[in-house]
Amino acid sequence: MVGAVFAEYVRPPVTARVFHDDDGRVINYGERWDGDPPEDAYSVTQHPERFAPLHLVADALIAHLSASYDVRVDEHDDCGADFMRPPSDLVRAVRLTPARRDAAPLTFGYTPYPGIALHAGYLHDTYFPSCGCDACDDTWEEEAARLERHVFDVVSGGYQEKFVRGFTAHLRYSLGGPGRQRSGSSLVTRGRFRDSITQRLAAAREQGRPLPDLWAPWPRRPGE
Repeated sequence: MVGAVFAEYVRPPVTARVFHDDDGRVINYGERWDGDPPEDAYSVTQHPERFAPLHLVADALIAHLSASYDVRVDEHDDCGADFMRPPSDLVRAVRLTPARRDAAPLTFGYTPYPGIALHAGYLHDTYFPSCGCDACDDTWEEEAARLERHVFDVVSGGYQEKFVRGFTAHLRYSLGGPGRQRSGSSLVTRGRFRDSITQRLAAAREQGRPLPDLWAPWPRRPGE
C-alpha cells in the first residue's frame, strides 16, 4: 500500500548547489571517503546548509498530506511539546492529526541546522539528518528519501510502537511492511524520560484514545 500512496506525491524541484572545501575544491557529498573517514571529520560539519532542501520537502509533504487525507493541521508553538525530547531551537512545528483515532499523528519540527525532526504516534522521534557530520557524508537527497519513506510508512499503516514495561523497560518501534521493515529498540532507564512515556500513555487512556500496537492507515478525504 505504501507504494501506491507514495506514487501520488511529487518531491519539489530543488536547485542544485555546489560546495567547496577550504582549498576551493568541489565537495562531492556522498562520495567523499574511500575507506574510513579521518577521525577529525567526526567533529566537523562544514556545510550544514546543504540540508536546507529538507525544509522544502517537509513543506511539500505537509501540503500533500493535508490535501489528500482527512487530517487536522495545527501550527503553533505548543506543537513542539509533542516531541519526546523537544529540540531547543525549533523555528516551526506543524502537527497533522488524522480523523481516524487509531491512525498515528505526525508532527514536523523545523530546526535552523537546517533539518527536520519528526514525531510519530505517541513515543517516537526521528531526525533528518540523523547526524550530518562530515564523516557521515550524508546528502540531502538521501535524507529526503528517508524522511519521505518514514512519513508514508506511517500514513499507510505500517508503523508500530510499544513500551515494554519492567525493570529493564524498552521502547520499541517498527516501520514498513514485509521485506522492508525497519525496527529499533532502546533501553529506558528510570528518570524523566521514562516518566514522560508513562504520563503520555496514561493521558491517552484517560482521553479514551487507543494504544494500538499497529497504527491504522490514514483516512482519505472524501472523493480522494
